[in-house]
Amino acid sequence: MNVLIVEDDKLLADGLKSALERASYKVTHAGNGLVADQQLRAYEFDLVVLDLGLPDMDGLEVLRALRQRKQAVPVLVLTARDGMDQQIESLDAGADDYMEKPFDLRELQARVRALLRRGTAEIREKVELGSLQLDLFQRTATLDGKLLELPVREFEVLETLVLQSPRVVGKARLNQRLALHSEDIGPNAVEVYIHRLRRRLDLSGVFIRTVRGVGYSIENLK
Repeated sequence: MNVLIVEDDKLLADGLKSALERASYKVTHAGNGLVADQQLRAYEFDLVVLDLGLPDMDGLEVLRALRQRKQAVPVLVLTARDGMDQQIESLDAGADDYMEKPFDLRELQARVRALLRRGTAEIREKVELGSLQLDLFQRTATLDGKLLELPVREFEVLETLVLQSPRVVGKARLNQRLALHSEDIGPNAVEVYIHRLRRRLDLSGVFIRTVRGVGYSIENLK
């Protein structure tokens, strides 16, 4: 699960990032509203934790722009501002939940879990495709009951394909997923990981199909 934290207080952001990473989430941090808006336009996230009092672009502006683009990602708003008016304004702008600072970290983690559970039909703990099973929280894959030792990038590609199965996933989206944390990737990275995954899945009945000029899909042929 990919979470974007939008928070200009570096100390608080670092604490949130560490806590969510310990809970097995992948976390990206944006320190101001403009960077957050750019991240949300360029990448896909499963949840946004959004502060309202941001430099360059207010949190409410970020939220309104997100909803105007019809992006349905769940948003948990954080703010130090007092009063019911702010809560109502945030919810009216498209927030899914709201917490005032200071807050209990355990409560925030519980709200994150709740939002992810109800965020989309695709967000779930485990998914199966034939003899292949992915645990999305533990970030593990098993094939015929045996653990697959997958490097992080191979798991990212496999997870993206399985969650979209049987739809075709474009190469650009797979590249986007690999580059989510600004890691350097080569121009043929997707092809390399697809090749490795095909070798791992050989004879299992789970097959990665190439749609020339478009991308890839994964199917259970048994």
